[in-house]
Amino acid sequence: MATFVLIHGAADTAWYWHLVEPELRERGHDVVTMDLPCDDDSAGLAEYADTVVDAIGDRRDLVLVAQSFGGFTAPLVCERVPVDLMVLVAAMIPSPGEAPGDYWSNTGYQSPKLDHVEQPEGASREDAETMATFMHDVPPDLAAEALKRARDQSDTPGEKPWPLEAWPDVPTRFLLCRDDRLFPADWMRGVVKERLGITPDEIDGSHCVALSRPKELAVRLEAYLTER
Repeated sequence: MATFVLIHGAADTAWYWHLVEPELRERGHDVVTMDLPCDDDSAGLAEYADTVVDAIGDRRDLVLVAQSFGGFTAPLVCERVPVDLMVLVAAMIPSPGEAPGDYWSNTGYQSPKLDHVEQPEGASREDAETMATFMHDVPPDLAAEALKRARDQSDTPGEKPWPLEAWPDVPTRFLLCRDDRLFPADWMRGVVKERLGITPDEIDGSHCVALSRPKELAVRLEAYLTER
């Protein structure tokens, strides 16, 4: 049995993992989730790491799983608690001294351009674009619920340089989402190779794969544990 520590991305909540958590528990694992202080302008990455460490408590046999912007927090946690394995799922990969706000230009990122956005009845144009970019393969009712639960994202954690001098000495796997419109697969493969020096593993699905393919994601996460 392992303890899977699940870290959500920007402007989100622990609810993002609510379908993956029971899948992991059914397989005999403990699961830890938390709400990062996304909407707190006084909280930077150090406070994000504090929140994760506090949620972990004295648990051991840790598998740290980070999605999207959670990639900036997970390595900081590895410096403070004994982590057996880190898994980045469609995550950002920081470089030493890099402010998260500079990540986009440093990696050559280009914002997605959608040819057509279907606007569900009752949804605003902004919500429709969010669903089309992040959750195009998520069931509409579930995507709508995710939007209701979204929070404001403070700019504070993006302002200061990432504090680590090197990537932590922890076995690391990267799981790329092939259908991700926010982080296109071709671009993401290059970033992973350049910044981690590894070839990413791949799974079908959008950026929010924990909502669109929770069982498949849980199977992949447990497989990483077995391989380790």
